[in-house]
Amino acid sequence: MIQPLRCALVGAGRIAQTYAQAFAACEELKAVAAVDVSPTAVQRMAETLGCPAYTTLDALLAVGNFDAAVLCTPPVTHRALATQLMKEGKHVLCEKPFCLDVSSARAMIRMARASGVVLTMASKFRYVTDVIRGRELIQSGILGEVVLFENVFASRVEMAGRWNSDPAVSGGGVLIDNGTHSVDLMRYFLGPLADVQAVEGKRVQQLPVEDTVRIYVRSAGGVLGSIDLSWSINKEQDAYLTIHGSAGTLQVGWKESKYRLYSDPAWVVFGKGYDKVQAFRSQLTNFARAIRGEEKLLITSDDALASVEVVKAIYRSMDHPHWVTVPTARQQPAEQPV
Repeated sequence: MIQPLRCALVGAGRIAQTYAQAFAACEELKAVAAVDVSPTAVQRMAETLGCPAYTTLDALLAVGNFDAAVLCTPPVTHRALATQLMKEGKHVLCEKPFCLDVSSARAMIRMARASGVVLTMASKFRYVTDVIRGRELIQSGILGEVVLFENVFASRVEMAGRWNSDPAVSGGGVLIDNGTHSVDLMRYFLGPLADVQAVEGKRVQQLPVEDTVRIYVRSAGGVLGSIDLSWSINKEQDAYLTIHGSAGTLQVGWKESKYRLYSDPAWVVFGKGYDKVQAFRSQLTNFARAIRGEEKLLITSDDALASVEVVKAIYRSMDHPHWVTVPTARQQPAEQPV
């Protein structure tokens, strides 16, 4: 019987509700504390998890009886809270977006290495069973040479009054929020991304941040990609990933995943669609096993850094009528002294 690692859930907002469900189904991590600045929210979460509640991280660290933390607070807080946790030797799974700028990402990674702890970014789609299977199929060569990658995350959500649409807290709008998933998925399938270009759409919700964006990407291997992001329209597409190869097409969908070869008119179903709780549970399991040294992180700290770099390059491209080159981590190593 595996002795579960003790984990604190820092933040009791919307995304933490799904983590609460995932903890209930995870044998390798046990939630032993909940933290949030809202006494009402954290007490409710603590009751759900069956653990003590704290309104400050300082109060939790004073007790200190935990091994790791899942950080579910708004992005502007990530660097400070993750650093505080890692200084105390706690492993950290940090929700996306990893942080608001590249310098903060590098500082977090340096602290993890100096403290000897595991640091990873939460990006749920990498842990979706159909996404993993789809990548395996593409790597098998069944689609031939990959030519075009298409991703759509576009659904109507009222964002007024939410922290996600406050640039001082979130770092931007739909691009940094949903686009971080898009960038990580594209890197997962295609490897490093080389060039980006983005165009902002009309701000239908009258927010201080972008609510609709179209992005074009070229991978280092020359594959073209497109990303459609919106909080203001429903595209209502069955698939959120469509990958076209020289020999066929593969779709990863919300309810079903399938591929079709150009030599055969029939679609072959290989997955049952998106299971959010399964993805979060798998993410927690990978985190725990990486802490124990039993398996590698599916999302490394370098992946987290790259996601911040690409998103920042996309924001720069919205101000220019041309492609913007993505800087690489190799140009400025993350392992500089703290």
